[in-house]
Amino acid sequence: MKRILLVEDEPDLRLLLEHVLLGASYRVDTAASVETACAKLGSAAYDLVVADVRLEDGSGFTVAEQAAAAGAKVLIITGYAFDLRREQISRYELLMKPVRPSELLAAVERVLPPADSRPA
Repeated sequence: MKRILLVEDEPDLRLLLEHVLLGASYRVDTAASVETACAKLGSAAYDLVVADVRLEDGSGFTVAEQAAAAGAKVLIITGYAFDLRREQISRYELLMKPVRPSELLAAVERVLPPADSRPA
């Protein structure tokens, strides 16, 4: 089962996205801050990190960089894509808020292919 770290500071949205991912049979841990997310990345291995850009204690890009350095795939979600520099958003898959459940799952599947879809 693929393991995902979901980093979102809005409690209602975090809960919704968590349930969408759980419903698709992913193992999900959540964090509401950069500090908590980085601590979780330091203590567990994740296949994918889904991170909001604007968090109360910093940037989701901080989490994304640590996740990528640890070998995890990264999916960024934000309502502020037009405020970001091109070099920031070009490094990762990006979803604009509001995120529909079907869009989230489609993006997760693009970034994190199923285990049985190995290249030939």
